[in-house]
Amino acid sequence: MKVLFDRVSQKTSKAVTHAYSTSFSLGISFLSRKFHEPIYGIYGFVRLADEIVDSFQGYNQQSLMEELRVELQLALSRKISLNPILNSFQDVVWKYDIEFELIDTFLKSMEMDLSLQACDRNSYDDYILGSAEMVGLMCLRVFTEGDKNLYNELKPYAQKLGSAFQKVNFLRDVQTDYVELGRTYFPEVDMEKFSLADKQNIEAEIAQEFQEALIGIQKLPISSRKGVYLAYFYYLKLFHKIKQVPSESVLQQRIRIPNWQKMGLMVQSLARHQLNIL
Repeated sequence: MKVLFDRVSQKTSKAVTHAYSTSFSLGISFLSRKFHEPIYGIYGFVRLADEIVDSFQGYNQQSLMEELRVELQLALSRKISLNPILNSFQDVVWKYDIEFELIDTFLKSMEMDLSLQACDRNSYDDYILGSAEMVGLMCLRVFTEGDKNLYNELKPYAQKLGSAFQKVNFLRDVQTDYVELGRTYFPEVDMEKFSLADKQNIEAEIAQEFQEALIGIQKLPISSRKGVYLAYFYYLKLFHKIKQVPSESVLQQRIRIPNWQKMGLMVQSLARHQLNIL
């Protein structure tokens, strides 16, 4: 029986989530308890791939990504992996019938980061599809618990939410992505001359996606709505904070919300959810 190893694997994914994202950790804590471990499992896998392409400079990142693909395929075929994060993730994939297409599309976006310098509109859309929208759909598979009709109904909204989150991340992380990693995600934008008009165009796109995503959040089962709305509410407030920052300052600092303010936002979002004023 590998029950103990599975438990260790789940705790590993949970530890990764808590170490890398206080906002998503808070959101997960307000999901129904039955969803905690599977969402930790998804986040742990996603973070593992993201770290390879973003943080492991000085190592053969291409080789590491190739190894991750091989180990993932083995984990899925064997239904076990000696890598605790992959062991946790494969269990979620099988339990919630997450199609490999979602995972493969996500990994293709991560692999784009190995050589990406500047996106055109097509590569930008492809990158967001894999890196954000597919992750949203993996989580939606968990939240809908095999209800295919509900999944299909909520699918476009989950993709909009993932896209909005990713684009906010791009604005927040411009300094790291462009200055340190040499990447320009926003299409047809010269980051050396990042203007107010550039920023406002991007923000208008994000605002529209947030608006559409909220429709889907309101339709989620109660078991997941509170936690997803908390993440939505946090990212919306972060977006509003970024909107107040001049375009030239985006390249000079990483805009963030301090942890003490996140707790206040948590209270606000829970009150709004309780009063049904999403």
